[in-house]
Amino acid sequence: MSGKVRDYPKLAQDILEAVGGEQNIAGATRCATRLRLVLKESSTQAKETVSAMPGVITVVENGGQFQIVIGQHVGEVYDEFAKLVNIDQSADGNAPKGTIVNRIIATMSAVFAPFVYILAAAGIMQGLLIITNLLFPGADQNSTYQVISFISWSPFTFLPIFIAITASKHFKTNMFIAVACCAALVSPTWAEMAAQIADGGSLNFAGIALTETTYTSTVLPPLFLVWILSYLETFLNKRMHEVIRPLFVPLLCMIIMVPLTIVLIGPVTTMGANGIANGYNFLAEHAPALAGAIVGGLWQVIVIFGVHWGVTPMVLANFEQYGRDSFQAFQTIAVVAQIGAVLGVILKTRNRETRKIGVSAGVTGLFGITEPAIYGITLRFKKPMIFGCISGAVGAIVASFFHPYYFAYAGLPGPLTIVNGINADYPTSIWGLLIGAAIAIVLPVILIQLFGYGVDEATSSDGDASLANEQGKTGTAQQTPAPAGIGTLNSATASSAHHDNTNLAASTPNTAQPADEHASAILTNEETISAPLIGKILPLSAVPDEAFSSGAMGQGIAIQPDDNKLYAPFDGTIATIAPTLHAIGLQSDSGVELFIHIGLDTVKLKGAPFTLHVQDGDRIRKGDLLLTFDREQIEQQGLPVITPVLVTNGYDYKDIVVGTLDHATRDADILTVIR
Repeated sequence: MSGKVRDYPKLAQDILEAVGGEQNIAGATRCATRLRLVLKESSTQAKETVSAMPGVITVVENGGQFQIVIGQHVGEVYDEFAKLVNIDQSADGNAPKGTIVNRIIATMSAVFAPFVYILAAAGIMQGLLIITNLLFPGADQNSTYQVISFISWSPFTFLPIFIAITASKHFKTNMFIAVACCAALVSPTWAEMAAQIADGGSLNFAGIALTETTYTSTVLPPLFLVWILSYLETFLNKRMHEVIRPLFVPLLCMIIMVPLTIVLIGPVTTMGANGIANGYNFLAEHAPALAGAIVGGLWQVIVIFGVHWGVTPMVLANFEQYGRDSFQAFQTIAVVAQIGAVLGVILKTRNRETRKIGVSAGVTGLFGITEPAIYGITLRFKKPMIFGCISGAVGAIVASFFHPYYFAYAGLPGPLTIVNGINADYPTSIWGLLIGAAIAIVLPVILIQLFGYGVDEATSSDGDASLANEQGKTGTAQQTPAPAGIGTLNSATASSAHHDNTNLAASTPNTAQPADEHASAILTNEETISAPLIGKILPLSAVPDEAFSSGAMGQGIAIQPDDNKLYAPFDGTIATIAPTLHAIGLQSDSGVELFIHIGLDTVKLKGAPFTLHVQDGDRIRKGDLLLTFDREQIEQQGLPVITPVLVTNGYDYKDIVVGTLDHATRDADILTVIR
């Protein structure tokens, strides 16, 4: 995908309105694929509404956060959202605190997510240096190599300063005071003093003995420093006269917090991080297969719930203590397994749109970002997710016998960072990674070819129903809803995922085998679709919404209603109904999937103008009244009533012919689907 394909300001505004406005926002951050909101009050309705928005893949509520999975354009959405909400200073006094675990996870996410790409870039740079030194022995003596090397290490050396910036925003304290305090921790002078202590020297501060702890590449000491600083600064601001406050608050904060960290906070938190790392390392050393099975099999499940940032301090502690880490080695195999599951679906499916989404998600996975693969393919179809987790566990177990490690931190572990496992002192490490990754990518492909992958397997680009039998099924494909919101119909709208309309990627609910009385309709080569509304027929290009007018959501027509009733255009079933009743998905007995969106932006009306006369899953007959709506109320809100009527699985048919009528009546045929 290239270019700007979504109206990001509108999406940001819609999200803000759906979650209750600025007054309900206690905090907002972003990571590689998610807009992470802390809401004072959350609701099921907000989750359903946001999930249904074009450009949103799904919504996950976990770790005390309302996590909106958007994908690669999350940065643009976050930037627009930040313009609408005073993120840095939004009060959180009324925010739900949640459990301690949730608050810790939310903090880790807020602190690390903003600069994860910096660490990832530095990790890739180190991987390239490893390859260079292998291909050209002695290259590390070259000054150019050395310059690139110190550039790659700089983000890790000065990691406490990055943490000072993001943590100060999260804890809402003065960023410059936080940076000044954390900069002191990585001062070369302190490193020299710590070295003296390590060599047997005795140094103290106000009579208190200092330890040899250093703080470059550390996580918890600067994090706790900024957290406590937020309380100290608030205390001083409330008690100090405004005339002297600008000078003496920073002075007192620095003179209190830096020594306090060196004397107490630093040694204690470093001991804690190292203790957690040592606990994992004990498991990895004494039961490596078990450690591999846990990380390789469950890592992507952790990613689904958005709590994966919680392991960052442990991993960085491993690199700081030992210069290596096995967790990221197993983590990489888990990532590769998801890519393998996507590859298996690409090779198995006859659905062109599913294949298109798979290719896009697979490419993203190469960079260690698996959310598009998870929500677009593997979790959506369920079986690939299971096969991916199994394959990740098997690959990591096999790799564990070779003692794999990463010797350079990877911000986003994945196929491109496998080279970080190369080290002359541990020659089997890279072989373990390569063998484990090979298993992880091949095994899910084999499993999917043998057992299928799930919900849209009966639809093919040529409409050949024999694929269902090939998958060990009969009749119409069993459709299982994906985790996204309302969705349109199976993988038809997966094409919109490629156009950032992934919210419609949910699949059709289970539909029964058509009855014998409908068999003749199924066997014909053509099917006509009657007008669901009475009104003027317009081309899709007339719809003032790019998602519809571009055809990205499906082929069809638009109707400017003269009436306020929506009728069934064929015999079939109700496939899906939007929570706000403004959109409805239908499936004919022969498999045509139709999506009708009454008006534009009518999701904002929260169902007020709409009255439903059917339920999700109901059987319908052509001409049945499905829904009524108050056209005047919609227009009074300044919203267009023009209604797109779309065939969302057009890729299953040879052609979709638009009729020549200018005006739709009850029995008028507006579309003809040709198999």
